[in-house]
Amino acid sequence: MPHAIRIHRTGGPEVLQWEAVELPPPAAGEVRLRHHAVGLNFIDTYHRSGLYPLPLPSGLGMEGAGVVEAVGEGVADLKAGDRVAYTSGPLDAYSEARNIEARHLVALPDDISFEQGAAMMLQGITAQYLLHATYPVKAGETILVHAAAGGVGSILVQWAKLLGATVIGTVGNDDKAQRARALGCDHVIVYSREKFPERVRELTGGMGVAVVYDSVGRDTFLDSVACLRRRGTMVSYGNATGPVAPFDCALLHKAGSVYVTRPGLPDYIASRAELLERAASLFEVVRSGQVKIEVLQRYALTDAAQAHRDLEARKTTGSTVLLP
Repeated sequence: MPHAIRIHRTGGPEVLQWEAVELPPPAAGEVRLRHHAVGLNFIDTYHRSGLYPLPLPSGLGMEGAGVVEAVGEGVADLKAGDRVAYTSGPLDAYSEARNIEARHLVALPDDISFEQGAAMMLQGITAQYLLHATYPVKAGETILVHAAAGGVGSILVQWAKLLGATVIGTVGNDDKAQRARALGCDHVIVYSREKFPERVRELTGGMGVAVVYDSVGRDTFLDSVACLRRRGTMVSYGNATGPVAPFDCALLHKAGSVYVTRPGLPDYIASRAELLERAASLFEVVRSGQVKIEVLQRYALTDAAQAHRDLEARKTTGSTVLLP
C-alpha cells in the first residue's frame, strides 16, 4: 500500500502526517503514476496553513514527475512506462503513487531528469506565463524581480535576460546576492540593508521599471508599486509574507496610472492546448541550456515538515524536491 503526506487540520509543519493510502485501479480517463520526484513550492505552505482553504482531510502538492504504471479506460495517448510530469489537478503530489486524470500530464523529454521535471513544472510554467502573457517583456526594458534567487525568481531572471531585458533583483542576504548575479541579474539589491524603491529609482535614472514581479506579498507591495514607471505593471503573484492588505485604487493613479494584476496558474493553463503550449515553451529553453533548472535542496518525502520549515525560514535557494 503506498504512502502519502496528508493533513487533517491546518497549522504549522507539524500537521503533516505520513499515512498509508488506498489506491484503487485508475478510473476512466485516469492513469496511475509512480512519483520519482515531487516539487516543493511556497503555495504548499499556504494550503497547509489554511491561507488557501482546502476541504479536509487533504493531500498536498501541485507538481511531480514519474512513470505511468497503469491507464484507465479511454486513455489513448499514454501507456505504462511513459515518463510524465504535471502541475495541475487535485492536490496529491506528496505521495509515493497516485491516480490522476491523464489530461493534466505532459510527456517528459528523456533529457530532462525526474528531479528537474518535478522542480520546473509549476515554477517554470509560472515564469513562462508571467513573462510572455501577464506582462510580455520586451528587449531593452528594465524589470524588477523579487526573490531573485528563489524557485520562480531564478527562472524569471534567466528567461528575462534571454528576452533582452535589464534585470534588477532583490534578495535577502549576500549569499543569495551572489547567486542572483550568477543567474544574470544586472543589479542586485539586498533588501535587508537597502531601501529597494530608492535604489531602483537610482538605477533607472528616476524613471522606474516597466514591471515588478512580486512573490513576497504584504511586506513589499506598496514599495513595489513605488518602483514602477508611468503606466507600469505590478504583478503580485505570491504571498510569502502574507496577503496584500486592501488599498485605495487612487494609489494607482498617484503612482503614474499604473496597473496591478494578481495572476494564478490555473487561469493560464485552463485548456489542454494552453498547458501543452506553455510546457513546450519551457522545455525548449531548458533543453537548449539557456535556462537552467538547478535542484539545490533534496528532502525525503517523509521529511516534508522539515522542508516546509526551511522554506518558510528562507533557508532554501532555487528549486527543492521531495523524494519518495
